[in-house]
Amino acid sequence: MATTMVEQRNQACLDACAECQQACETCNYNCCAGNPDMAECARLCLDCAAICAACVTLLARDSRWAAQLCQLCAQVCEACAAECDKYDMDYCRECAAACRRCAEQCRAMATVTV
Repeated sequence: MATTMVEQRNQACLDACAECQQACETCNYNCCAGNPDMAECARLCLDCAAICAACVTLLARDSRWAAQLCQLCAQVCEACAAECDKYDMDYCRECAAACRRCAEQCRAMATVTV
């Protein structure tokens, strides 16, 4: 009997959350180093990175709470994407795209496992 480290049904969502976390951390760093008018973008990126990290942890251990956290994560990712869309910088565009992919995967995970 083969065992896997992560439930296969969780893998796509886990990967999207990890990618989103990295993109948000990068965007936050660049927002903080750049324009002070981007403070809200930086804050949302930190919130998004934190919730994505929590999702990765819960998905990796197939927690019964993962689906509920994924629902919230999708909302935070959408808010972060909307804020990043306000700025015409590559890192903001990349972050917004990663957030949207993560939101899509999290919504799918939440509906499958709830």
